[in-house]
Amino acid sequence: MSPYSNQKTITFVVPCFNSADYMDHCISSLLIGSTDIEIVIVNDGSVKDNTAEKADQWAAQHPDLIKVIHQENKGHGGAVMAGLRAATGVYFKVVDSDDWLDRDSLGVMMSKLRHFISTGSPVDLVVANYVYEHTYTGTRKVIRYRGALPQNRVFTWNETGVFGPGQNILMHSAIYRTQVLINSKIELPEHTFYVDNIFVYVPLPFVQTLYYLPVNLYRYFIGRDDQSVNENVQISRLDQQMRVTQVMVDAVKLPEGAGNRKLARYMAGYLGLIVSASSMFALLEGTSDGLRQRREMWEHIDSVDKELKVHLGFRQPLVLAANFPGAPGRGLSVALYRLAKKIYRFS
Repeated sequence: MSPYSNQKTITFVVPCFNSADYMDHCISSLLIGSTDIEIVIVNDGSVKDNTAEKADQWAAQHPDLIKVIHQENKGHGGAVMAGLRAATGVYFKVVDSDDWLDRDSLGVMMSKLRHFISTGSPVDLVVANYVYEHTYTGTRKVIRYRGALPQNRVFTWNETGVFGPGQNILMHSAIYRTQVLINSKIELPEHTFYVDNIFVYVPLPFVQTLYYLPVNLYRYFIGRDDQSVNENVQISRLDQQMRVTQVMVDAVKLPEGAGNRKLARYMAGYLGLIVSASSMFALLEGTSDGLRQRREMWEHIDSVDKELKVHLGFRQPLVLAANFPGAPGRGLSVALYRLAKKIYRFS
């Protein structure tokens, strides 16, 4: 008998905070007639609408598939951690309540996950494409991993290629084996946005086997004014961005902590991206307090690992572009950011 015979194939965790206007679309996209899925709706202290009632209605309609956790507000990280503690699936995926999964792609993914489980040695991390759904422009942008990851076969970090711009493995694209997350002892800080970066960074040294299924699974809704990735919102939450950066710097000592040369290179690149974002939003904040937080970030990196500070500061173009010295340099950094945003439409 398979050691996984008593487990669901996958647990989907749907964090909800005042999500009544769009959570139905998300949850319905996960229900494709399979009985081997588990959906954990985490009502994270919603008070402005009937999110709690909707969650309970979904559980009443599908008692064998859906369960609900009602908790006081703890933020996105607290909701994801509550879902992880309750998860019984072999695999684990977070689907934010304003996003959804493509039904056909999900059917293909479920077949693949079942196959992995049937072998008795399910892979540690499954990656799929995700799609930016730009609400105001009505356009879509598919993020693929061609060239970076081998397709349609099990592989290890040694077989990965070079990750290009925009090819980082994000929460949207990642399906972790649940035990990998548990083994990593991951803890997401409460009342903090942008913890998805911690979620897809900290467990990576515990991943030994991967699989890239090139289907457009996750649909990422972007463009709403109150979204956490809206520029003004990000600037207002600079302290939280800095908190996430500090957690990532402290989590893994690179390169040796990665356990693999190619993985260490990828993690350093991802960390550099986060450091660059923190630097840039500190500049966009436009006050001496923002510059103070940027300075303290670099002081912390220096205190943790002087070699990491040198590596990030002098070997990664993004980090360099976000940290030109002096007032003219800061102006150039902002100008380059505006140009990149216009080209890539990443918020």
